Amino acid sequence: MTLRLDAIVLRVGARTLIDGLTQTMSAGEVWCIAGPNGAGKTTLINVLAGLMKPASGRVSLEGRALASWRAADLARARALMPQATHDAFSATVLDTLLLNRFPYLTGWGWENDDDRSAARAALDMLGLASFAARDVLTLSGGERQRVALAAVLCQNAPLLLLDEPLSHLDLHHQIDCLHALRDAAREHARTIVFSCHDLNLARRFATHALLLDGHGGAFAGRVTDVLTPERASAAFGYPLALIRDGEHEALVPSIHRS
Repeated sequence: MTLRLDAIVLRVGARTLIDGLTQTMSAGEVWCIAGPNGAGKTTLINVLAGLMKPASGRVSLEGRALASWRAADLARARALMPQATHDAFSATVLDTLLLNRFPYLTGWGWENDDDRSAARAALDMLGLASFAARDVLTLSGGERQRVALAAVLCQNAPLLLLDEPLSHLDLHHQIDCLHALRDAAREHARTIVFSCHDLNLARRFATHALLLDGHGGAFAGRVTDVLTPERASAAFGYPLALIRDGEHEALVPSIHRS
């Protein structure tokens, strides 16, 4: 699924968050959106999902303007994981995942074996098979976050948009989730776009990065070309250095404050 941004401008009040961004995101690519708090990461993801309109410019999927897609077709083309999930009612984890199969339901709207297989496969992918009968209201924040990611994967959309999918997760589960996303891109030719505050995890798992500075600037390209010490230091307003240990690299603060 090819996602195209043409001269996108995002504004909040008098602030310009992104000023004229043009970029193509293609099948098989994993894009990390990075930047300081308030730089426009969530706003951009909502624009890419079709939930908000940019101040100017155009977003298109497969050459069609996002605004021209029928809601049902768009739901099958892209899946969105918002930053926060609120459960108002008791439901099992499996039934919660099956809600993301709604775009595929026909007739009387009952799930079929394919829907249940997709849900169970997503749970297996994230090590959540034993959670199928659990009530979502009994889950911890990290467990609920993994269920939310499984629900997005269960939707089987070729474009996945994820806002802070690693929040509330310990390192072990962060790595598991990033492996699942990378495998989804590689094995199923999906386009993955996620926001993340951990630049080193982004450098390890993403193929591309979009770095926002919060003042209109946006740098896009291969992840190691974008998340450099120079660009990251300028965007986050704090000096960072790249250290190496054999084949491993990490961005770290370059000075200490007393």
